[in-house]
Amino acid sequence: MTKGQLSTLALLAPTDWADYELLDSGRGAKLERFGRYTFVRPEPEALWRPALPEERWHAADGVFQPKAEGDNGRWKFNRPVEPRWPMSYRDLKFWVQPTPFRHLGVFPEHASQWVWAEELIRARGGPVNVLNLFGYTGVFSLACAAAGARVTHVDASKKTMAWARENQALSGMERLPIRWIVDDALKFVQREARRGVRYDGFLLDPPKYGRGPNGEVWRVQESLPALLDACRRLLTPEPLFVVLSAYAIKASALSLHHAVAEMMAGHGGKVVSGEMVLTEKSGGRLVSCSIFARWSAAP
Repeated sequence: MTKGQLSTLALLAPTDWADYELLDSGRGAKLERFGRYTFVRPEPEALWRPALPEERWHAADGVFQPKAEGDNGRWKFNRPVEPRWPMSYRDLKFWVQPTPFRHLGVFPEHASQWVWAEELIRARGGPVNVLNLFGYTGVFSLACAAAGARVTHVDASKKTMAWARENQALSGMERLPIRWIVDDALKFVQREARRGVRYDGFLLDPPKYGRGPNGEVWRVQESLPALLDACRRLLTPEPLFVVLSAYAIKASALSLHHAVAEMMAGHGGKVVSGEMVLTEKSGGRLVSCSIFARWSAAP
């Protein structure tokens, strides 16, 4: 695909969750089930009225209450909730828990990307080296490793890295070839380039703002172009895939599309971009959760 080419935008919605459900949404919030518990969390995309009665919302186990702008907010629990509990998706198992940032340790909408990458890795039929930057709690890394890839998982948070390794143990995947590295994403990629290390697959899910382990500042609008340029230098002669996603930033899927197309210029293949969505159980509405762009070698 040449730089700048674009077809229609895609909507990716996972269809085979058992432990997660988007039960309802509306009035700037969403009602979700994570395993045995239900929660209400903010959802700016939900500009409509809820389909379920208020009683269903009031019966939630916990509610995340946002505070003033710039404040993380806090959880309010209507009944006791375990500190953490296990969930699963296909053969993957992972711990979830309410965090101060309203997340619970897994982004259910990403399941479509996990399946897509797994299929490409298995279809390659040979060694696949994957780099997961901003890898969070490691579910995507486990999915790729279970499909046969060697994975390098990078995140700036020691606490999150410990969580990811606990997920690996919970899944019974301790023997899979995953390198767990606490580091600043850009600095790590630059060092890998100097070492001559190369990767077939790239997973990038950068935050809007963050800090590296040594205080390095990440601002996605300023830092992402340099990171993608550095990643380009790590490409194998026959790369397999790139996945780039973003949340809560002043950009569109078109922005990510052109950035990934530039990174992969000269390698053929195809860029697809759009939104990762969840299908609401109550009314069937699609709720947008993230924008993405992904490249694959397959035409």
